[in-house]
Amino acid sequence: MPEPHRSAACTVRDFFRDLGPGLITGAADDDPSGISTYSVAGATFGLIPLWTALFSFPLMVAVQLMCARLGMVTGRGLAGNIRRRFPRWVMWSACGILLAANIFNIGADLAGMGDAMQLMTGVSALVWSPLFALATAGMVIFASYKRVAGILKWLTLVLFAYVITAFLAKPDWGHVLKATLVPEIPWSSDFFAVLTGILGTTISPYLFFWQSSQEVEEEREMGRTTVAQRQGATDGELSAARKDVVTGMFFSNAVMFFIILTTAATLHAHGMTKISTARQAAEALRPLAGDGAYLLFTLGIVGTGMLAVPVLAGSCAYAVAESANWKSSSLDKPFRLAPKFYGVLAASVGVGMISTLVGLDAVKMLFWSAVLNGVLAPPLIVLVLLLTSDSAVMGQRKNSWPIKTLGWLCAGLMTACAAGTFIG
Repeated sequence: MPEPHRSAACTVRDFFRDLGPGLITGAADDDPSGISTYSVAGATFGLIPLWTALFSFPLMVAVQLMCARLGMVTGRGLAGNIRRRFPRWVMWSACGILLAANIFNIGADLAGMGDAMQLMTGVSALVWSPLFALATAGMVIFASYKRVAGILKWLTLVLFAYVITAFLAKPDWGHVLKATLVPEIPWSSDFFAVLTGILGTTISPYLFFWQSSQEVEEEREMGRTTVAQRQGATDGELSAARKDVVTGMFFSNAVMFFIILTTAATLHAHGMTKISTARQAAEALRPLAGDGAYLLFTLGIVGTGMLAVPVLAGSCAYAVAESANWKSSSLDKPFRLAPKFYGVLAASVGVGMISTLVGLDAVKMLFWSAVLNGVLAPPLIVLVLLLTSDSAVMGQRKNSWPIKTLGWLCAGLMTACAAGTFIG
């Protein structure tokens, strides 16, 4: 009989061993756009937006779980399933929505990374942003993204500095609890823009395509090279995917909660309600790190950006390749076997980099990229719902009523928030 402490250690080890695409998705979700959006939310509205972290969690889990199950059960990514079940105009419209959102998001992330490095080094962001673009594209095309991502994930731990800082700032925990559990909604276009941005950076179009495609990649690694071999999923596989997705989304939302709380307790509490520069955003970490706040902020922005930009560009490549039915389109293939796939990926990063030259300040660009994601996500969520609720696609693995209800609620609420942003 194994010793109790050994059994517990094995359980923990088995738990983390089973984590995969969901954890990467959750880590990539807290990208520079997310960090900036949560910082703007906390600085502008104080503790008020805290309830969104708790509220959005089941919505995130439902949508990403649908995407994971779609990839596992059908053996195809989201775009491939859209191509098979809907008219071509629907397929290319969905692809166009993704490309528009992702390319702007890539540009915003590169601008944020460049701005953070300028804060640390004094060298212009216009130098750093192209360097980061080349580094991220090269990492995916000529190296193993999974291997590098395994290293970069450790940099995202810097984001837990916001957790420590939140406690050091000594907020009124009674007010924190109330703001978390009792939603307060100021009826203004500014708040609805923040709400749309929060939902858009947590429930982002690129994550739908990435999650489903990465589930397919996981099965390819198991030797299931054909669609027929990948179709279907056991109860155990679906249970592992659920654990993976829930863990990744919990990590993402915990970080979101503490970034909002930290910026509310430091910036908003001291009258800094408008953030337009990396320096201002970094000031939220000063209670923990003093002058080292800029270093911590830069590490967080650069680490999450290096993790997220390849995911953004990779989801563009998956979507276009599956829509066009290109063969051998995979991050596991070398460039010579998938030149068109990698060409789309590189072009997405290149066009995104060009958008950094328009002259917008990085924080504003990061925030509005999140809002754009929030505006464009609902129609894609509807497509995911229609596919995963269809027994012709999913067989006996179609959506349960709780998942379906959460999915439609998510699509409806994001649409309402987007409308409130423009007509509120």
